[in-house]
Amino acid sequence: MMGTQLTQPRGGAERRPRHEHDRHMNTTDLTARLEAIVDEFRDAPDELRIDLLLEYAESLPPLPPHVDSSTMEQVVECQTPFFLQTRVAGDGTVEIWFDCPPEAPTTRAFAGILSDGLRDATVDEVLTVPDDLTERMGLDQTISPLRLRGMRAIVFRLRRQVRDHVEARR
Repeated sequence: MMGTQLTQPRGGAERRPRHEHDRHMNTTDLTARLEAIVDEFRDAPDELRIDLLLEYAESLPPLPPHVDSSTMEQVVECQTPFFLQTRVAGDGTVEIWFDCPPEAPTTRAFAGILSDGLRDATVDEVLTVPDDLTERMGLDQTISPLRLRGMRAIVFRLRRQVRDHVEARR
């Protein structure tokens, strides 16, 4: 198995990461909800990650009636049509909408993860979503590099839209 695994040394010592890069992961830049999702994926065996992705693909909420899909930004790095839109509410929380066809379960799953993990997130919480989110989840062991590139582009555009909203308010 190639995924990130935690090992339990003999004698009941504390769990430690098997991979060196895991020791340096800082999850304090994630919302509690997103951190729980990251942990769930990171700790899952590779074959279970696919099932988890499918669950999140099915959980992506439909667009609300007030969101016009024709005004959403397309993430062209994704292999399938993928669109997103954000809005910063008066209280500083960020609303995020994704539009992705059901025929694209991997990308749709990532949208479901972000939708759930960033629900009620503040501007700062969205802006600190890390570039290596997919790697922290262990998806680099499960998903093709081309799909990972699209997922990183989703995070980039999500943060850029929120920064643009903040700048427009100044």
